[in-house]
Amino acid sequence: MPSLLLIIFITELVVQLVNTLGATTINDLLWRIYLTLPTPLSLEFAQQRKKQKEYLALRHELKATSSQDEFAKWAKLRRQHDKLLEELEKKKASTEAARTKFDRTLTTTRMVSTRGVQWFLPFWYSKEPMFWLPYGWFPYYVEWFASFPRAPMGSVSIVVWQWACTAVIALMIEAATAVLGFVAMKQSQKVKRPVPAQSEKKDS
Repeated sequence: MPSLLLIIFITELVVQLVNTLGATTINDLLWRIYLTLPTPLSLEFAQQRKKQKEYLALRHELKATSSQDEFAKWAKLRRQHDKLLEELEKKKASTEAARTKFDRTLTTTRMVSTRGVQWFLPFWYSKEPMFWLPYGWFPYYVEWFASFPRAPMGSVSIVVWQWACTAVIALMIEAATAVLGFVAMKQSQKVKRPVPAQSEKKDS
């Protein structure tokens, strides 16, 4: 069943990546991508940013205006300032509510498509062999463990295949993280290495 083998592997890969990167980081990235799409929410968010720029400019102008020497101008700016601030607070509350709903939808989708699959497939295909071990190559206890819990003896069960995928992917991610950390450390050491002065070069 190559398709099932691949589904299990991809599911475990996604779960390990989520655990490594963090659900919050992934949600933030998908939220930024979602705001770039032509949706009503992205339009509302763009309007919010525009009003925020207007508010900051108006606030700066209000601070630069004297309430005693230019009271009429200051009062007009103050009314505009308060009106913009009220609009911004409403839009901010609306955006935060949309973000909360977005995160909740992502979390539910992620749980169903990963954790749900992790539990459902081993239960449903517990008696199905993923593939068969070469006959006579392994002792009885190895074949028994490979077929745990209910697959035919001499085959690899979906549970054991799931365990193997999890272990291998975790090792690959750990190795990749170690390599990237080592490369980053070498790069930082090159940046911090002092450049010899001209006089030192001549002396040498």
